[in-house]
Amino acid sequence: MIELRHLRTVLALKQTGSLAAAASKCFVTQSALSHQLKELESRIEAKVFVRKSKPLAFTEEGLKLVDLAEDILPKVSATEQQLKAASNDEHAPLRIGIDCHSCYRWLMPVMAQFKQQFPDERLDLLSRYSFDALDALEQGELDLVLTSDPIANHSLHFEHLSEFEVKLVVGKDTALAKCDYVTPTQLAGEAIISYPVPLSRLDLVQYFLAPAGVAPGPQKTCDLTNMLLQRIACGEGVASLPNWSLTEAQGLSLTTVRLGENGLFRPLYAAIRHDTQAKHNPLISRVMQLIANATRTEAVAV
Repeated sequence: MIELRHLRTVLALKQTGSLAAAASKCFVTQSALSHQLKELESRIEAKVFVRKSKPLAFTEEGLKLVDLAEDILPKVSATEQQLKAASNDEHAPLRIGIDCHSCYRWLMPVMAQFKQQFPDERLDLLSRYSFDALDALEQGELDLVLTSDPIANHSLHFEHLSEFEVKLVVGKDTALAKCDYVTPTQLAGEAIISYPVPLSRLDLVQYFLAPAGVAPGPQKTCDLTNMLLQRIACGEGVASLPNWSLTEAQGLSLTTVRLGENGLFRPLYAAIRHDTQAKHNPLISRVMQLIANATRTEAVAV
């Protein structure tokens, strides 16, 4: 039977034109190459090339082997690469991005649960894409993004996970704390403390103040939830946060008030690429289920 090593030898002969050069290309000695050719000729019961021909000339049988090698070997190489890539994908981490700073509180326990259920798999939470996570997802740098703001994009799929309420966080000794709910006009000119996100992207502004034509006061930003809550407790302003965020207040004199009589509710979506959905579907599905359960639990915890 003709083996791949035989075809590689024949192809090396065709490409180099001599036994010595072919042996060097195949990383074997010339003696070993000659022995392999004799073995091949014994199997096909025919000569592969004309001895002592310059330049090296193939027999009719040898030319058929060259054609076979040029057809088969590239296909074998391409298949090997595809199989290696598939194997690497199976063991690659599932990369998650998030554009909700306060979600880290419950996302870390979710990752721990996932690890318990899938000890051979890995989740990577990549925080460097906080402000352009969907772009990174589309470009293949992330596999899943948690967002409340789906966009029209044919390459991305948005799976609805849950709803959560956004509340106004205020100091307990402020006038706003005495209200059952606040109206947009009550927040006109009020200083807004937030994560470093453009003011126009804040839920409080985009879905509560702007539709009512109310302009907020100055924006003050900080990166950490604890710091944000401390600044509210110090009377620097107010913030709009998912209701689970107040669990990080740790004894601060804070409370939450509903935004509007019926409250302001926002959706949470898992965004994934269509190709990633097919490739990681079992893991993606389980992660999304864990996140949905966690957000429902957090939404009623406060």
